Amino acid sequence: MVDERRRGSYLPRRLFFTDMMHRLTALAGLVACIATARADAQAASADKFVAQARRLLQQAPLIDTHNDLPMMLRLGSQNDLEQFDPDGPLPSLDTEIPRLKAGGVGAQFWAAYVPSRYDGKGAGRYAFEQIDVIHRMIERSPVLELATTADDIVHMHRGGKIASLIGIEGGHAIENSLGMLRQFHAVGVRYMTLTHSSTIAWADASTDSAEHGGRTRFGVEVVREMNRLGMMVDISHVSDDAMRDVAQYSAAPLFFSHSSARAIADHPRNVPDDIVALVRAKGGVVMVNAYPPFVDPRAAQLMRNASQVERQLRARFPTQPAKADSAFAAYINGPDIPHGTLAGYMDHIDHIVKVAGIDHVGIGADLGSLKIHPAGFEDATRYPWVVAELLRRRYSEQDVIKMIGGNVLRVMRETEGVARRLHKTRLPSAATIGGLDSTGTAR
Repeated sequence: MVDERRRGSYLPRRLFFTDMMHRLTALAGLVACIATARADAQAASADKFVAQARRLLQQAPLIDTHNDLPMMLRLGSQNDLEQFDPDGPLPSLDTEIPRLKAGGVGAQFWAAYVPSRYDGKGAGRYAFEQIDVIHRMIERSPVLELATTADDIVHMHRGGKIASLIGIEGGHAIENSLGMLRQFHAVGVRYMTLTHSSTIAWADASTDSAEHGGRTRFGVEVVREMNRLGMMVDISHVSDDAMRDVAQYSAAPLFFSHSSARAIADHPRNVPDDIVALVRAKGGVVMVNAYPPFVDPRAAQLMRNASQVERQLRARFPTQPAKADSAFAAYINGPDIPHGTLAGYMDHIDHIVKVAGIDHVGIGADLGSLKIHPAGFEDATRYPWVVAELLRRRYSEQDVIKMIGGNVLRVMRETEGVARRLHKTRLPSAATIGGLDSTGTAR
């Protein structure tokens, strides 16, 4: 039996709590309505920016300076395009030509990548085979067209085509021969990354031990001959000293085809701020990479030694390269690696703008072979959202046009101008690595 005094005090208390529950429920509903309205407003705003981005992509070419689809064609079918058709769906990859078209890409540099393990073991043949499949891919596609100049890109974009250009990834491809370098230029190569993950005979890599203090005398001659040819000297992958050496000896603007900001993600593949400042001084451009270990700070920390791990796996399985490849792929795509976000990717662009200025940044997303991606930048259809994020961050349309392609067009034109000047005063170099580097690291 309940005491009457307790009952008298209990009823008001019960009513109080009931009233409070109703109030809290109403408040929760109001908060939910506000959140929904805010989300709807953000979605509407995002749609507005995406629509604006798509209009800009029709007006001016988005130029991505690094895609590894050609390597995936080799791995998928030994470059048999009937078996592995880039004009059809390739759901296991993040890139095929229809998705590039859907993403509004105006020009794409295709990477003729040569793994470092081929240094001294047929690297030149490997590179020519990759250039061959790029040519065949372009010739058979109704969407692609081969470009070799900045003006080609502008013209092809106006015609509704994706201008396709070629960059060699790994200077070991020239097999220490300037004659080989010239032949690569003759078949359409318009940039060469001086190293890949390993130090070569004439240049140090960012992810290997330094042997040359940057580059050797022959390395300088390679840079000068690339200037004469009008081939952009790509200093993604090289050591900091090699970057500085190219800044000193190249007559053309500095060019990073696919690197991000080390100040944000501390990985040796990224560009430190003092070099970003040199990019500004030399009129160059940093094309920002979307690979999570170069974007996300935690992923960068976890993957700083990835190249050493790859070398260890190759030493462990010297006669089983496929096994080494599989083990390394599992390592670099592991579940513990943070993927980062599109916003984090854009932070790298913001930082380079802050250090170097609006004229010195672009997009070199490194799609094609990626198995992990920043959330929001999962494949080649997502470029409009990249552009929309620039607009959302209050960059003007004129500045966005520079960042998505105008800056690299300027660098290409200046590199082409350097070549025209040098052709009047400099003959093709007959230098050899033996003649210049007889003491090994002589400068």
